Amino acid sequence: MLHRASAFIAFVSLLAAGPAGAAAPADPSPYAALAALEARVAAIGFRLTTANAAWCPVQQPQFGWVWGDPRLYDADRRAEAIAVYGATDRDAPFLAALAPASPAANAGLRVGAAVTGMQGSAVPEGADTHPFARITAIETWLAALPPSAPLALDTGDTGAFTLTPVAGCVSDFRVEADAKAGAVADGRMVLVNQGLAQFANDDDELAAAIAHELAHNILRHRARLDAAGVDRGLGKQFGRSARLFKQTEVEADRLSVWLLAGAGYDPAAAARFWTAFGQRKGRPLFQAGTHPGWRDRVASLEAEAALIAAARASDQPLHPPLIDAPPPLE
Repeated sequence: MLHRASAFIAFVSLLAAGPAGAAAPADPSPYAALAALEARVAAIGFRLTTANAAWCPVQQPQFGWVWGDPRLYDADRRAEAIAVYGATDRDAPFLAALAPASPAANAGLRVGAAVTGMQGSAVPEGADTHPFARITAIETWLAALPPSAPLALDTGDTGAFTLTPVAGCVSDFRVEADAKAGAVADGRMVLVNQGLAQFANDDDELAAAIAHELAHNILRHRARLDAAGVDRGLGKQFGRSARLFKQTEVEADRLSVWLLAGAGYDPAAAARFWTAFGQRKGRPLFQAGTHPGWRDRVASLEAEAALIAAARASDQPLHPPLIDAPPPLE
C-alpha cells in the first residue's frame, strides 16, 4: 500500500474531473479532498451501524469518528497533510473526522485533536511498521470494550474527555487515497477508496457502497468463506471458490438495501449507484466469476427495494430476510 502522500499525487487529476468528468479547479491541497470524504464516511458509517444495531448479532461501541495518523504520510508532506485537519502533534494519532451528533462530537472533541491516552493508559502502538498499524491497534482495542461503557480520552494540550458510545454493528471505517474504484471489508473494518466514491452523486448513493461492505461484516463473510476453505489465490476466480464468493456478494447486495432503509436512506439509491458503477468507463471486458453481472446485481437490488416498499405499504416492521439464517456456504 502506498503512503498517502504518494497516492495523493496520482489521484489529483481524477479528483479534478469530478463524478461526471466536468472540469473543476484543482484544490491547493489534495488532502482536503480526503478530509471531506472522511467526514462523509464518518457520518454515514455511524448512522448505518447505530440505526441498524438491532439487526446485528455482534455489536461494538460506536463513537462516530475516523482516525488519522501522521505516520500515514511521507515525511516531506506530513506537515501539509496534518495541517488540513488542524492537527498540531506530528507524532500522535488524531481524529480525522467526526460524525455530527455522535458521542465524540457531543463530548466536545474536534477534528485534529491528538489522542495521547485512553482509559489512563498509553495509546496502543501496533505490532509492525505498516502505516495503519497504530490505527488498527486502536480500533481493535476500542472494539473489544463493552458497547456502552464510558471511555476516557487524554488529548494532551486540549485536555481530558469522557464519552459514552452508542452500541452499533461491528465495523470501523477508513478512506484510502487510491484511484482504484474499490472497497474492502475484512470482518471488522470497512475501507472505501476515493476512486469508488466518485460514482456517488449524493450521500444516499455513497451510503449504498458503504452498506454493501458493512453487510459483508455483519454476515461474517470472511470467516464463513475461510471456514468453507475457499481459495484466495489464483483459484479464487474458478469453480467452487468463485461460486461461494459470488454468493457472498449477492448476500451483501441484498442486505445493503435493508441497511439503507433502516438508517433512513433511500433504498433505491443502491440500484442507482451500482448502475453507474457497472457502466463505468474502463471496466473489465469480462465479468469476474466472483461477482454477479451488473444488470443482475441491479435487478436483485431493485427486488429488495420492492420488498421494503411492500412492507412499508402494509405497515409491517422491516426485517431483513438474511439476518436470522443466511444460507450456508457449501
